[in-house]
Amino acid sequence: MSEKKNDNQKQLNIAIDESVANGIYSNLAIINHSNSEFIVDFITVMPGAPKAKVTSRVILTPEHAKRFKKALEDNIMRYENANGEIKIKDSPNIPLNFGPAGEA
Repeated sequence: MSEKKNDNQKQLNIAIDESVANGIYSNLAIINHSNSEFIVDFITVMPGAPKAKVTSRVILTPEHAKRFKKALEDNIMRYENANGEIKIKDSPNIPLNFGPAGEA
């Protein structure tokens, strides 16, 4: 099924700064939520280092979080169709000490 673009539909022009375009590496994400938002902290954990750092925080509305989940699932499916199944190894047991618990 293909979708036709409505001629009256406006296009969104998106710009990206070079520093953002380079990206930030993350090998751990922690997700928390309140009744009004989802908070995703992307973290870089280095082997043997006693401390890890949050490199980026993204705050989403519940609706946008669900749309993001669907978009990520769709992209993973397309990736696996082209490249084969992504194998998930057992997650390392990382004890987390991540500041005070609370709601936003």
